[in-house]
Amino acid sequence: MRSFPNALKMALALALGATAAAAAPAPGARPASGSVPVPPAQLASIPVSILVDLGSGQVLEQRHPDTPFLPASVTKVMTAYVAFEEIGAGRLSLDRTFSERPETEREWFAKGTNMYLTTKDRPTARDLLHGIMTASANDAAVVLAEGYAGSVEGWTAKMNDAARRLGMSRSHYNTPNGWMDEGHTYVTASDLVKLADAMTTRYPDLYREFSGHKRWMWRDVAMRSHDPTVGVVPGADGIKTGYTREAGYNFLGTAERGGRRLVMVLAGSPLPKVRDEAARALLEWGFSAWDTQHLFDQGQTVAQARVQGGDARHLPLVANREVHATIPRGTDPKVTLTVRYRGPIAAPIRKGEQVGELEIRVDGLAPGRVPLYAGRDVGPAGPLDRLVNGFLGFFA
Repeated sequence: MRSFPNALKMALALALGATAAAAAPAPGARPASGSVPVPPAQLASIPVSILVDLGSGQVLEQRHPDTPFLPASVTKVMTAYVAFEEIGAGRLSLDRTFSERPETEREWFAKGTNMYLTTKDRPTARDLLHGIMTASANDAAVVLAEGYAGSVEGWTAKMNDAARRLGMSRSHYNTPNGWMDEGHTYVTASDLVKLADAMTTRYPDLYREFSGHKRWMWRDVAMRSHDPTVGVVPGADGIKTGYTREAGYNFLGTAERGGRRLVMVLAGSPLPKVRDEAARALLEWGFSAWDTQHLFDQGQTVAQARVQGGDARHLPLVANREVHATIPRGTDPKVTLTVRYRGPIAAPIRKGEQVGELEIRVDGLAPGRVPLYAGRDVGPAGPLDRLVNGFLGFFA
């Protein structure tokens, strides 16, 4: 990972434009023609794919990224994410016990991949999340949904609300486990990247606890993951495979090396071997064929935004991850940064609230975008603040 010029960082951090703060480009020439890496040949028979570097927001490879498809058990990633939100908010304890309704046992016992739960069992939320994420247990997802939200419908409403807040505008959930439902549950590759981004950056401890395990024990029985990359691709730590006859073989996967995290989606593969080989090849290609130029450390101020009606006139904008530009290996392209936000930003503002984004343009490639967050609280202006702001505004 190469460092980015300090002068560029300073130019960007000092910019105060409401809609854009452009920095001087890094030195270097445009990549030579044909220098953009060619994706692995293993992708040829897979209809939907995407690979994104979360540290730059740049899409390194994509095929039909916004075409809806049936997720099958990849649906369970949203069920786990909703549980993470409830745990993070203090509304759900990992030690809370659940019981299965007789009707649920009759419908879901031994139906597809399973924990084989019965009405006599008292699994904890921790047990159910391991069953969902590692064993892909259909019954665990339903027991969690019904036990927490009162019904599958109540839980899927939470799933769709989370999808809306994450900007997953082309996805919809009708089931907590991805069982066939006549197409009422569907997602896109681009939307799944947003979900993976949120899961890994907002709930990293929960993500590490429940993702990336090849085996998990329940009632002295080993339940195994079908993840094709964990333990094979260095840095791979999840997330979820899926399969039904209608959906084909799907995979939402991610790997992290040296602070750089890649997220990939494969959907509609005709065979598990085809999906698995493509998943491994695509992640390795993402790390080996692409290089990075370091821009900002996690939490470092990227720029200052103007504030209206607050007890401070400016707000530091920070990223919740290490930020870099992703470039074809062996090239030195021009890189341009732009901070975008609607401003001035009206107070009050809470620290951690997303208020803008950093656009990263590598010459010859599509731009990437990384979210920017408020680096501090800004309260409403008091009488003295309004007087000072008015005075300064008069002379601005």
